[in-house]
Amino acid sequence: MLVELPPLWIALLNVIGIPCAHLLLAWWSTALPSSLFSPNSLLHRTRAWERGGSLYEKVFQVRLWKDRLPDGASWFAGFAKGSLKSRDPDYLRQFQVETCRGEFSHWVQTIVISLFVIWNPFPANLIIIGYAFLANLPCIISQRHTRARLGKLLIVLEAKTAANASRPKGLS
Repeated sequence: MLVELPPLWIALLNVIGIPCAHLLLAWWSTALPSSLFSPNSLLHRTRAWERGGSLYEKVFQVRLWKDRLPDGASWFAGFAKGSLKSRDPDYLRQFQVETCRGEFSHWVQTIVISLFVIWNPFPANLIIIGYAFLANLPCIISQRHTRARLGKLLIVLEAKTAANASRPKGLS
């Protein structure tokens, strides 16, 4: 504990501060321009070890629980990511960008909430760090899984478009 506070203040800061951190950072993330988020950036690109999202399905069984996660973006008039509404490539690319925004938001929430250790004594500081990761990691996993799957779908759709474009006109 770096800052000594009375137990009541510690409790109030945690009980009020943690939910406020989640909500304010989610709101702030929805207000950032889309141009800041790219599925090809160092933080957000899909890695080979993710195996196109199948790692998240096999190791974390993400498909069984991801629908139970809240979508904070829709609370702030952001891009709702609860379901796929179109197979249009532009929509899918925007969806990928929004998964980057969501992942970024949850990494920032993890960091900010972990800073609550400043006023929490041992072992509460360990509980705070554990909470920060356990509350945000499922959301990060879901965003990465969805982005990888969207990437695979985009490749398939673009290949079909290219095949149709190279087909002679008049043939079906």
